[in-house]
Amino acid sequence: MLTINSQLKEVYAHPIGRDLLKKVLFQKALSERIITNPLVSRLKLKTLPVLTMGAVDRAFLEAFLQVLNEAPDRPRPVEKGPVQAAWWKEAVFYQVYPRSFKDSNGDGIGDLCGIIEKLDYLKSLGVDAIWLSPIYDSPNDDNGYDIRDYHKIMTEFGTMEDFDRLLAEVHARGMKLIMDLVVNHTSDEHEWFQRALTEPHSKYGDYYLFRDEPNNWTSIFGGSAWKYCPERKQYVLHLFSQKQIDLNWENPELRREIVAMIRWWLEKGVDGFRLDVINFISKRAGLPDGNEKIGKMMGLYGAEHYFYGPRLHEYLRQIRKEAFAPYNAFTVGETPGIGMEMAKLLTAAYREELDLIFSFDHLETPGHGKFDDYRYDLNYYKEYIIYWLENYGNQCWMSLFFENHDNPRMVSKIDPDPQFRFLLAKLLATMLLTLPGTPFIYQGQELGMINKDFQSMADLRDVESLNFYEIWRKEMGDAAAFRRILAGSRDHARTPMQWTKAKYAGFSTVEPWIGTDEDYKICNVEDQMKREDSVLNYYRKLIQLRKSHPVLVYGETAFVNRKDRDLFTYYRRDEQAVFYVECNLSRKQLKRRGRRPEGLRLLSNYPENEGHELRPYEATVWRLK
Repeated sequence: MLTINSQLKEVYAHPIGRDLLKKVLFQKALSERIITNPLVSRLKLKTLPVLTMGAVDRAFLEAFLQVLNEAPDRPRPVEKGPVQAAWWKEAVFYQVYPRSFKDSNGDGIGDLCGIIEKLDYLKSLGVDAIWLSPIYDSPNDDNGYDIRDYHKIMTEFGTMEDFDRLLAEVHARGMKLIMDLVVNHTSDEHEWFQRALTEPHSKYGDYYLFRDEPNNWTSIFGGSAWKYCPERKQYVLHLFSQKQIDLNWENPELRREIVAMIRWWLEKGVDGFRLDVINFISKRAGLPDGNEKIGKMMGLYGAEHYFYGPRLHEYLRQIRKEAFAPYNAFTVGETPGIGMEMAKLLTAAYREELDLIFSFDHLETPGHGKFDDYRYDLNYYKEYIIYWLENYGNQCWMSLFFENHDNPRMVSKIDPDPQFRFLLAKLLATMLLTLPGTPFIYQGQELGMINKDFQSMADLRDVESLNFYEIWRKEMGDAAAFRRILAGSRDHARTPMQWTKAKYAGFSTVEPWIGTDEDYKICNVEDQMKREDSVLNYYRKLIQLRKSHPVLVYGETAFVNRKDRDLFTYYRRDEQAVFYVECNLSRKQLKRRGRRPEGLRLLSNYPENEGHELRPYEATVWRLK
């Protein structure tokens, strides 16, 4: 049991403590060497309020310690040796955002039949598994992440018969299909919530989190996390939009309903799920107020009471045992705020909870958030990857990704200069597909798609962007608020897939639900399929390389030139082969360390090798054995 008399080094030795301290330091862009310094590490927690001049107070420390002491489990020591094989470790996943992938019926909205039309394209790319963002019946307040009926398809996307055909066509091509599972919350139009309002004394009355007075928790989308319900004269919790009402996982009957729903989809033949914000499902009993200082530091009040709740592992083991395991279903959890030590507890095979998680710490550099307008430093990604791969352990497995439906395009964040665009896209592809872990490609990433040139808020559709704009415009004015929104809007990733240079990017025959700019005229599938040096064909070659050489999946990784800024180099090797990957993480010319590798130059984002220089964003894969 940790107390305020514990030393800082004791907190840092606790896996959850280490993750949380690293998170705090990350927010402040500070090095963890501050914590590991011998003088600092021996400090007792109770001295921190004075030493920090009140930045940390007794209440802060007590809230911090509560999270740690409610998590008694410790990950096993890091293990070396062979990795247990699994199809999902070898697979290349591709995320489809259905609304923006392909419109088959001319209504400006992507649909299931449109996805079927493009399955041969995905197969030719080398994709093994497709992840569909939500397609369930929904009023679409948050683009399908507010589910009205788990057993129906959103009308705009098609019918259940269309889904059954999609699933059959995916399987006929030797691919797998995973769905998005959203069980932290439902739409306020879901039957369960409507009956909770009208039948408060029925079983549904306890399916959600009602209370007479709100606490101080804030919504991730801005404003209070509580909505008043006049039908019950009570408030109800919503960590996201006001139409996304959090479920009460403390209720065993609710958990049985969720298990039954999951099994229903698995009976259809679905191969697994991505679990939306799954680490939020356990809230601390009583829903106490969030600590004021933690709230100000994180920009979110109350998160310490649910981001890693006290019964999270229990709930995950239950749904694994009762739903996923009988069907050998794959699971990847979306887990915002989760660090490596917590990840070990969620994904270690022996714990039987999740197969993979999406940790998001690598998507921003220290001291920055999604809505900050800055240039991402790939040296941070280098440090992040090395730290995780050397400390995660062979009983766990990493997910690898740069983009998804919730974040701007990574090429734009790193370097928006058009002359480097496609070189940079290929560099990212090289790391994604040659590092150990399971790669996830987001639609359009394989083309080098970039952020859109939105001209005003009228061009945007995302509820998060719209909510924050209204808050920020009152604080900083319309123009400054719009610039901030442009830096991080989710809509950058949600514009139509760019299939051709025809009007509307070949996505639809009519104006799409969200507009695009003129970029499709120079960046589209049709053109890139014809060009041998395109980003698309580079992805194809890399994926085929990964499939042809197990060393790129299961082989040992050895990092070299660690201290050389802008240089990221590593070996992948086993008894059959040795590969060497070298990457220039900058727009500057770099001198190679040592001589040019003596081996076969398999793939590069430049047409020929120049000897002792690495050109801007150059990436090359060598086979040495």
